[in-house]
Amino acid sequence: MAAYHAQMEFPVIRLLLCDDAPEFKLITQELALCWIHDGRHYKKLDPFIPVCVRARTGRPLHQQLLDSFLKQYWDFYRQLLQYRQNPSNQEHIRLDQLFDEIFSTVTGYDALDRRIQKTRAKKPSMLIVLDHPEIPLHNNPAELGARKRVRKRVVSFGTRTLDGTRAWDTFMSISGTAKKLGVNFYHYVFDRISGAFQMPSMAELITQKAQQLNLGTSWNPP
Repeated sequence: MAAYHAQMEFPVIRLLLCDDAPEFKLITQELALCWIHDGRHYKKLDPFIPVCVRARTGRPLHQQLLDSFLKQYWDFYRQLLQYRQNPSNQEHIRLDQLFDEIFSTVTGYDALDRRIQKTRAKKPSMLIVLDHPEIPLHNNPAELGARKRVRKRVVSFGTRTLDGTRAWDTFMSISGTAKKLGVNFYHYVFDRISGAFQMPSMAELITQKAQQLNLGTSWNPP
């Protein structure tokens, strides 16, 4: 990791958007956490009450508490999405304070309260979007890209040689990148193998796409 941060030939990535897995720590200077991944922890809760205490709806009280909090959770998420479209100092302050308010909630449902505290402890990584509104709030596109590779491995039961593994990784990476850039994979591969080189390279297209997305704009000095 130290060598990665010290190298000069390529730019060091400033921020990584990922889940909270420990292997992602210290790779980049800043770490943004995926709201979708964090929200899944709440769905894993198994609310129940050992005594017959039920709300008017007929649902267990713990389930009602969880549903009520999740409504606040996703309402706040939608406000962050709106902030990305129109960021302002006023909204920055308001959302920062609202996060503290929502994730200081004590419901009396112990498992839920512990989960809320864990989310609050990750506040700096959950709210990086307030300082860098151009970044997304989740990393689902990256997750879906990796899933395609996993499905291929399951269907074909893996590769038999190192060359086969490299071929899989290379062509599935090109295929996935081409799809995200709106490039016909067959035409691109034919253009390269035939030696025509009439289509721009993936590197050029990625650079153009990055400029359109304005990624990293908020890091640049005014």
